Amino acid sequence: MTKQERAGQIAGILENLFPNPPIPLHHEDAYTLLIAVLLSAQCTDERVNKITPELFRAAKDPQAVVDLGEARIREIIRPCGLAPAKSKNIYKLSQILIDDYQGIVPDDMDKLEALPGVGHKTASVVMAQAFDEPAFPVDTHIHRLAYRWKLSNGKNVRQTEKDLKALFPIEKWNDLHLQIIYFGRKYCPARGHDPNKCPICSKFGRKSMFAKGKPPLKRKV
Repeated sequence: MTKQERAGQIAGILENLFPNPPIPLHHEDAYTLLIAVLLSAQCTDERVNKITPELFRAAKDPQAVVDLGEARIREIIRPCGLAPAKSKNIYKLSQILIDDYQGIVPDDMDKLEALPGVGHKTASVVMAQAFDEPAFPVDTHIHRLAYRWKLSNGKNVRQTEKDLKALFPIEKWNDLHLQIIYFGRKYCPARGHDPNKCPICSKFGRKSMFAKGKPPLKRKV
């Protein structure tokens, strides 16, 4: 079986199990999604969804966030971790949106990546989930599963993104990003994984088709 054939079968399993994957981070628009994704760095989606209601009640647009102030932002988001850096980035990017973009989140990868605290993965999530533009955001979980399923060599997340984009049709990228995340959480975790109970790992039968261990991760996401 070729890698392309295996990818096609994996996509079919994911589509069957998660045909309409919801966006896991609660948000109202592109700006609140951007803030939620920024907060999710080294923090679970569940925790972010517990914190953002209080933050967005206090301020949910760039001007309101700037008016709220960095110190108050830091106090609210403290449970998410990395609060000093995240609050500073949220304040700075909000001011930039006001100064340069009339308070509107730009639907452009380069402009998003230029914002404080917004890396390639975060920008990709916003492009896919806020603007419905084809993207394949690769977080550590997708990076791990692409390596486990031998869809990528696991060299780094940018290479994994390139490999996955080459294997799957562009119109499937946005859904696949979410489907892989949900699948990994439910069936294919990093620890305590039982290949015999995994709908994908058990599908192909031969353990040699799957890589063991974790992929090297040389770049932050």
